[in-house]
Amino acid sequence: MKAVALTRYLPISDAHSLFDTEIEKPVATARDLLVRMLAVSVNPVDTKVRSPKDKVESAPRVLGWDAAGIVEAVGDQVTAFKPGDEVYYAGSIERPGCNSEYQLVDERIVARKPASLDFAQAAALPLTAITAWELMFERMRIGNDGSEHGRNLLVIGGAGGVGSMAIQFGKLAGVTVIATASRADTIAWCRELGADHVIDHRQALQPQLDALGITAIPYIVNFADSAAYWTQMGELIAPQGRIGLIVEPSAPLPIGDPFKLKSVSIHWEMMFTRAKFQTDDMIEQRHLLARIAALIDAGKLRGTMRQNLGSITAENLRKAHALLESGQSIGKIVLAGW
Repeated sequence: MKAVALTRYLPISDAHSLFDTEIEKPVATARDLLVRMLAVSVNPVDTKVRSPKDKVESAPRVLGWDAAGIVEAVGDQVTAFKPGDEVYYAGSIERPGCNSEYQLVDERIVARKPASLDFAQAAALPLTAITAWELMFERMRIGNDGSEHGRNLLVIGGAGGVGSMAIQFGKLAGVTVIATASRADTIAWCRELGADHVIDHRQALQPQLDALGITAIPYIVNFADSAAYWTQMGELIAPQGRIGLIVEPSAPLPIGDPFKLKSVSIHWEMMFTRAKFQTDDMIEQRHLLARIAALIDAGKLRGTMRQNLGSITAENLRKAHALLESGQSIGKIVLAGW
């Protein structure tokens, strides 16, 4: 079967960083689905895994952790799906990725795709939706039933893939969403998704919040740079507030005052945790994606696909990686078809 893979970890400008190849088609057993891939999306995890390092793979390694396709076959322990089902999922960091014509994935982390979206639009959602939902509603315990009305949520990095979902989830929760963005197009995107206010993350945040009359921020989610905003987050967070992070810092973060003085809780999110450790509640990701699909189909959430670069080829995936690494992308980048 066709696939896009790597054997060396090279700069994306190198034509050998990702290449087209043929690999053996896998066979579904146990709880696995064999999914025929129709669309994939690209995330920072792809560029991070692919980034230059002194390592050579003995066999082609396939990346990709956002997928939408059709179930081709099922293992003998599968109970929730059958051939022909249209599905979407983010997969597992421990297994070959979705940049191939067929992929094996555990049924517990798969859901039926939103009926109102095509495969390309659906492929843009899983990883970012899971990340934002788990962080905000499971780790940080923000209420998702509208009970948070009147409270403030600061989303640092609002125009990225995860930020795009966090803004929408914030509005579901009933909070006032303050997103950060710095360009006219990213500001417009955040407002389009429902942000109540947009401030510039290249400038000091406190004066901009003061100008808006915002003095108490019980919730902060940072999808940009944990270390760069650490001091500002300590100043801005309300006493007993909660901070959510997804980007590991390049150096240890000081976790004393004001974080201790304010009894601030820090929450890390890694959406691959359940699949990596085969947790008892692994199936919660299926339930979560099913809920996202229902909200999409009900018109309460919208898709975040901004660019479709065409078919799933090494050339197009290199373009997608380069766009992500430039820091200029908005929403999600998708590839569809072979």
